[in-house]
Amino acid sequence: MALQFKILGRFNRARAAQLILPHFVCHTPLFMPVGTQGTIKGLTTSQLEEIGCQIILGNTYHLALRPTSELIDELGGLHGFMNWPRALLTDSGGFQMVSLLHLADITEKGVTFQSPVDGKPMLLTPEESIQIQNRIGADIIMALDDVVKTTITGPRIEEAMYRTLRWIDRCIEAHKRPHEQNLFGIVQGGLDPVLRDICVKGLVERNLPGYAIGGLAGGEDKDSFWRVVAQCTAALPEDKPRYVMGVGYPLDIVVCSALGADMYDCVYPTRTARFGTALVPEGVLKLKHKAMASDTRPIDPTCECMVCKKYSRAYIHCLVTKDAMGSQLLSYHNLFYMMTLSRNLHTSIVEGRFPKFVCNFLQTMFPEGDVPQWVCNAMEVAGIDISMCCTPVTLVHSFANTRRNS
Repeated sequence: MALQFKILGRFNRARAAQLILPHFVCHTPLFMPVGTQGTIKGLTTSQLEEIGCQIILGNTYHLALRPTSELIDELGGLHGFMNWPRALLTDSGGFQMVSLLHLADITEKGVTFQSPVDGKPMLLTPEESIQIQNRIGADIIMALDDVVKTTITGPRIEEAMYRTLRWIDRCIEAHKRPHEQNLFGIVQGGLDPVLRDICVKGLVERNLPGYAIGGLAGGEDKDSFWRVVAQCTAALPEDKPRYVMGVGYPLDIVVCSALGADMYDCVYPTRTARFGTALVPEGVLKLKHKAMASDTRPIDPTCECMVCKKYSRAYIHCLVTKDAMGSQLLSYHNLFYMMTLSRNLHTSIVEGRFPKFVCNFLQTMFPEGDVPQWVCNAMEVAGIDISMCCTPVTLVHSFANTRRNS
């Protein structure tokens, strides 16, 4: 196992840890930006280091198509190819079952995709996914799982969960670099607590270096979302990292960290930047808005990033609709925001002030006290008193809901 996980502090379920990987020593909770094809759009690797990124994601499916895993391997692995000295994680290509469903056919053997490059069929098996990831050389590699949208119900959910468990054994068998790369299993089971439980137990029996909670952030209601996270984090091993896949909204990350999760990834901060939206403590700031045209303030006066120190909202407004530089500056700021959030979560847990941090975060985002009901319910389970930042009405509902669901 090429991974060490040392818990440095905790508050109830929440924990701050040191995650030691072959290429970097990371601190959790942490957010991982998504660099589908070996790049975070518009940013250099030195800028990503400057921002404080610890792990970057690569996409197995897309990298296998172009430039090909064989070429990446020849050129010294993805670290050397993209000139990134810190940690890398590659997903298995399984998510494309959902995002490219019209191009995919799923059987016990694997997933057959119609290549978006040349239209030819391409079979991705658990073995092939691991072989590609072994060539790419990321610190963390993901098992190929059978991914189903959480909004789907019926027997397909159960079929996918059991297939995910069968495929993990094929992934373990195919994995040829366990002393350099860490294979994480992915918990599936939709919104069904019984299926999630079976999947967690099956994966934990395999004693993997880490575990991911998959199949969320796909349009399910927030109350179902946090309950699945809470159920899985409670059942997964204390001494292994827990990764909630596809989660990137700051509020979701704070809630999931309170429930005991450690790692997150999402295209949200960079994708929303390309649409002219900046992440700020109050929520979001839409730079395309006409009111920004003459606003001389920085995006966020409390932010220490290069963009907030050097450029005004008016300048970025001017660029956002007409020049690629606008989305570059916003991507830089948004990722800086996410790295700062990660760092603040970590230090607040280590220094024993996590509940205060959560309350301040919620008060800034919801100054009227209208914290969403699902957040109140989740915080009850996480053992964090947020009464000082909620309206009395919200709290009454929260208590009633917790009683009803206990």
